[in-house]
Amino acid sequence: MAMQSMLQERIVIAQELLGRVEQLCQRQSQPVEGRAKLCSKLRAELKFLTKVKSGAVQVKESHLHSTNLTHLRAIVETAESLEEVVSLLHVFGYEDDEDSGGGKQSLVVDVVANGGHTWVKAVGRKAEALHNIWQGRGQYGDRSIVSQAEEFVRASGQQPIQYSKPHIIFAFYNGVSSPMADLLREMGVSVRGDIVAVNAVPAVKEEESSEEEEEDDEEDDVEGEEDGEQLGAEKDLTHAASEPDEEEDYGDEDEEDDDNEEEADLSQTRVDRDTIVASLAFPTQVKVDACQRANLDITTLISYVSSLSHGHCNFTFREQVLTEQAAQERQHQVLPELKAFMQGKELYACRSAVDDFQVILDTLGGPGEKGRAQELLARVRVVPDQPSERTQRLNASAKVNTRSLMIFGTGDSLQAVTMTANSGFVRAAANQGVRYSVFVHQPRALTEGKEWRATAI
Repeated sequence: MAMQSMLQERIVIAQELLGRVEQLCQRQSQPVEGRAKLCSKLRAELKFLTKVKSGAVQVKESHLHSTNLTHLRAIVETAESLEEVVSLLHVFGYEDDEDSGGGKQSLVVDVVANGGHTWVKAVGRKAEALHNIWQGRGQYGDRSIVSQAEEFVRASGQQPIQYSKPHIIFAFYNGVSSPMADLLREMGVSVRGDIVAVNAVPAVKEEESSEEEEEDDEEDDVEGEEDGEQLGAEKDLTHAASEPDEEEDYGDEDEEDDDNEEEADLSQTRVDRDTIVASLAFPTQVKVDACQRANLDITTLISYVSSLSHGHCNFTFREQVLTEQAAQERQHQVLPELKAFMQGKELYACRSAVDDFQVILDTLGGPGEKGRAQELLARVRVVPDQPSERTQRLNASAKVNTRSLMIFGTGDSLQAVTMTANSGFVRAAANQGVRYSVFVHQPRALTEGKEWRATAI
């Protein structure tokens, strides 16, 4: 009966989490990448539990503890606590350092939030188990949270967002020992959750302590699932693999963990779960080092001064593309979001962008659009074309032309976020391995000169 009750409880939790993921994504201003992946993992857990309940699969009660469900719940709760969640279970590639063997590696970040500025790892395993693994008392293949934090720090340094490293948070849903929390902070990782004290174990009771620690480890193997996560589950979700549910061998990494543990000199300490030193919970205000420079593309200059963006969108034009843009403007105004992003920033534009914009304006712009352009350009610092080194390595194509290389490359050299409606170039450059810091918006054309022959709605 106890097993059936546990099964039913876990089935209800999995079903509830699926609904919460849907609600979470609906609340975001943009689609959340990885939603389908997270839902797929939850459905897999639900399918397994349902089979066990029906008798189609026979397992021991202890096996029910060995699921990803608690870790997945921690991911959902973390995502619910942060703003601007852009992706879940996102895979980032990075280059390992030479001391670790070098080569390309991949890392799965549970939640990417605050528009990409925040990376969060959700940890559900007990503080006791985490502390023991860190001290070298775990089982073969157990990976220290500290070594995982080192990978996050290394990867984040190679994945800047708006020219700043993402802020890393480790969220502990079943506590973390005080020494581990201190070390993580020294590494530049923020800690959320209950921070618990550790007590020294008397040396005279070393043999007795070892026996008790073994009992604690056995208890964690069972209890850890009730309010923690299976370590194997964490491995699967932290490291990207060709088969996501396939277990991985991290044998060599144990030696690195052992080195860290010897330096910590905490081999004779144990977690005191009843003594909470601090409790740092979500939601929390996460500091974002936003870039204070904006580089204006031609499409942004046009959209900013367009008659469509200034209330003249209730028309059906002879040109289909203009009619579509007018309809889009009636549904979603572009100018307020452009102004909001530009607020308080230094505005730049390269010479190629300004010269080509001026030609387009002289040819198609109406009096109002030309007046607004003059006011806008008075606020913009025009700089020479200065494409960055990595921009110059891009291969030309239909989407990657000289003008775009000058504009985006100059923004890259200035370490400015390029505002653009040219999403085609952004994708083409990314396909060649160059990812620019961009603010992408809908396009708006110059239409003032064509309103006279358009049909008012």
